[in-house]
Parts: sequence; C-alpha cells; structure tokens
Amino acid sequence: MGDNSFGIDPRVLDSIAKQIKNVISLDVELAIVVGGGNFWRGSSAEAAGMDRATADYAGMLATIINALALQDALENNGIVSRTQSAITVQAIAEPHIRRKAIRHLEKKRVVIFAGGTGNPYMTTDTAAALRAIEINADVLLVAKNKVDGIYDSDPRKNRNARKYSKITHREALNLQLEVMDITAFSLCQQNKLPIIVFDLRAKDSISRVIAGENIGTQVVTEKGEKRK
Repeated sequence: MGDNSFGIDPRVLDSIAKQIKNVISLDVELAIVVGGGNFWRGSSAEAAGMDRATADYAGMLATIINALALQDALENNGIVSRTQSAITVQAIAEPHIRRKAIRHLEKKRVVIFAGGTGNPYMTTDTAAALRAIEINADVLLVAKNKVDGIYDSDPRKNRNARKYSKITHREALNLQLEVMDITAFSLCQQNKLPIIVFDLRAKDSISRVIAGENIGTQVVTEKGEKRK
C-alpha cells in the first residue's frame, strides 16, 4: 500500500514487478505468498467482536485481491505468472496443487500463492513456510515493511537495537526474537529451511538479496546440520 493507509499503490506494485522481472532474468524459480493486511486484518476484526474463523476467511479473500493485482502487474511487465488459491475461486485462480505449482516453476512461470493455507487460525507466514517446504525451495525470503532485518528489540522503539546479520533458528527461538509467526518459524526450523529477512522498501531489495548481497538477516541451520 506504499505510504497510503489502505489499499494498493500502483507505483509500489510496478516496482515489485520490475524487481521480480530482474530476478527471473537470473534464471531463478520464484514463488510468492501474499498477505492481505493492506485490506483486512483478522486479528483486528476479532478484537472488534467478529468471529475469529470468519475474520480469517475474510483475510484470505484479501490475499486473493493482492495476488490478482500482483499477477496483473507481472503480466504488464511481460512475466508469465499463475495464481493458485488455497480456497476455491475457479473463475480467477487455479486451486492449489503442489505438483502443478512445481511444473509452473519448471516452465519459468512465477507462481503466486493466495488464500493463505486455506484454514483459519493460520497466518500467511505459516502459508509461506508451508509452500516453500512443499516446493522444496532453497530459501524463504521474508519481505518486511520498513524493517531491514532481525533485531534484539524493536528498532522503531529502541534506537540502540542491535541488528543480527546472521543467526540460527535455535538462537532466534531461544532469544524469543519475533522473526515470523511461531508456527511458521518452527516449520522452517524442523525442515532446516534458511530464511532471509529484509526490507521490501529498500532499493532493488529483492534483486539484491537473490543476487547474494549481504542485506537483511540470514537465519540458518545449526552448524553441522544439513537440510533434509
């Protein structure tokens, strides 16, 4: 949503699409999980008295809106993409089928995963971790808004917060660092999936992370451990 308080900023959307185009040119297979907080937050609706499951399903619909907007921006930049949804909306998105998603990636199409996990009480963080593991991704990139990595305290509240350039899954859990939703983070730890947390707003951030530039924070497995 850029600097707006709601909705989608077309300039931000186009910027993200152009970065993704650069990434695809590096012969990288890329899948994307989108959130829906720029339209709807289930936790806020629940706090206002709405049934939690209903609020979460509404949030899933918000992610589909964002997925369609991103797909359109990608197509406008000459990138072939496919949206798969965890909840059935046949008129606008494919149902999520793991093997089909992998096939799209093999054909150098960008896959956008919408609808979260398709279940209430699960965040899009969890959806991102789950989809990354399902497609056997090499790394999970976590794009944040105005936060350029993992800190020992909230950098927006504490000017002296210390940023980690690299940390293990176990260390992050022991220090109770809020990297992602705990369910999502545990999935990554169990499956030894590396994570890179970075600021989406930084110039060319997606391209720079995938090119190997040391920005953001890397979350890696314990020394000596290997991913299954």
